[in-house]
Amino acid sequence: MEDKTIFSKSFLSLRKNLGLTQEKIAGMLGVSRQAVQKWENGTSMPDAEKLIEIAGVFDVSLDYLIRGKDNRSTEELRTKREMLPSFNLHPWEAYYKEMPTEYQQTFEEGKDVEKYKNLMYAIAGMPDGKAKSDMADIIFGIIEDLPQRADYKYEEPSDLEGIFNCSRRKNHVYIRQSAKVLEDRIKGAWYGRICGCLLGKSIEGIRRSELIPFLKATGNYPMKRYITKSDAENTGDLKIGFPIAQRAYPDGIMDGMPVDDDTNYIMMAYLLVKQYGKDFTPADDARHWLWNQPKDAYCTAERVAFRNFVNGYYPPDSASYKNPYREWIGAQIRGDFFGWINPGRPEKAAEMAWKDGCISHIKNGIYGEMWVSAMLAAAAGGASAGDSIRIGMEYIPEKSRLFEALEKVLDFYGSGKTSDEFFEDFHKRWDDCNGHHWCHTISNAEIVAASLLWGEGDYGKSVCLAVQQGFDTDCNGATVGSVVGIANGFSSIPSVWTDKISGTLFTTIFNHEKVSVNEMAKKTMELI
Repeated sequence: MEDKTIFSKSFLSLRKNLGLTQEKIAGMLGVSRQAVQKWENGTSMPDAEKLIEIAGVFDVSLDYLIRGKDNRSTEELRTKREMLPSFNLHPWEAYYKEMPTEYQQTFEEGKDVEKYKNLMYAIAGMPDGKAKSDMADIIFGIIEDLPQRADYKYEEPSDLEGIFNCSRRKNHVYIRQSAKVLEDRIKGAWYGRICGCLLGKSIEGIRRSELIPFLKATGNYPMKRYITKSDAENTGDLKIGFPIAQRAYPDGIMDGMPVDDDTNYIMMAYLLVKQYGKDFTPADDARHWLWNQPKDAYCTAERVAFRNFVNGYYPPDSASYKNPYREWIGAQIRGDFFGWINPGRPEKAAEMAWKDGCISHIKNGIYGEMWVSAMLAAAAGGASAGDSIRIGMEYIPEKSRLFEALEKVLDFYGSGKTSDEFFEDFHKRWDDCNGHHWCHTISNAEIVAASLLWGEGDYGKSVCLAVQQGFDTDCNGATVGSVVGIANGFSSIPSVWTDKISGTLFTTIFNHEKVSVNEMAKKTMELI
């Protein structure tokens, strides 16, 4: 009786796992449907010959079929038609969740994607699962082969030769820096970047509609200092949905700069150049990423690239395979170190930035890193912050969207208009409630350039101007701080900014979780 009961349960479970009806399995076994019914309700049991046949059909052992004593999970796996991954993934790791972003990105690249817009948004509305993933994969294959629109006016290659051929590079003469001056500049670059990042870190992700009222309620608008716990606790009746109270930092001195991807990448670049030299390859860089940080240390395009490396996609394919973030800000925040170690050599800095940027980005995503690196090399060589912007632009395509946007900033500034006038125009053109706008290379590059110009070389004024615009606050504060820091040196940065971090940087990089900023400045000098 016990064997009949075990068999009936096993048989019923196996049939349902395979999605078979009683009629279907009866036909497969050459018996009547009534016989199958009796097996499943436990009133009868097949003979030995038929049991062997049933075990063969379901691909299970006889022991499991009549005694239930095999490893149950193993048997169940063998009877399932397909093993599927979890679809409960972060959007950074699930291409099918980012169809609207993919549409915007593809359209801005100039591809003729409009006729697929409704389909892409319909896929976005599907429940997460295999069908949605499969549909997104089909879309990816389609858009890869789409032609450019006839009216597209930009010329935006992603290969280094193509980029340089489309740029207007010039030869610049730089005065050789004394060791003392250069040491001060490099130290200023490290502290400038870290402190600018800290200024924006606690409000990264806030929207301007909440940021400005918060700053005004705490007496910090226009912005002039760090946001602290006291600010978050003293906003009166102001209701803020963004969790500033949980993210703001203590009022006094801290034990170091907390972990942030914007500062991780300085250390990553240092270790890369130290191991492979300035002639590292994109493939070297990809391996370096896999060896030195956990997956979750990477965001957006970088997270996609990391997963692509693991799955065997290497540069340049790693930048474009199912990567809807391929022109986002990620590369633009990674290029500082290449500029620092090439003072007065913007072309070499831009070349190194390209090798780093192409592993995760294309087109304007790469140009952002090249621009920042070349700009920093120029500033390290003695150029002013404003002149550095223009020099950096010489190493990106003249007919690119980024070049056009930066020219617009320069024209605004050159016309004598105020920063308020520029940013009023900026916020009409870019929507910080649109994630693609919020995190794009070009929108944030405009903030960086404008803050450097209207900041007029003053460290606090420059980083505060960048951060109070919202968008990617920690990234922009870091980049602006890096440029002003290297242009004017550590001695020009008021101690109210630098004392906060106690000369210490925390990272997620294996074996370098806590480093001395002063020591890293000295080690950077050794690579120049």
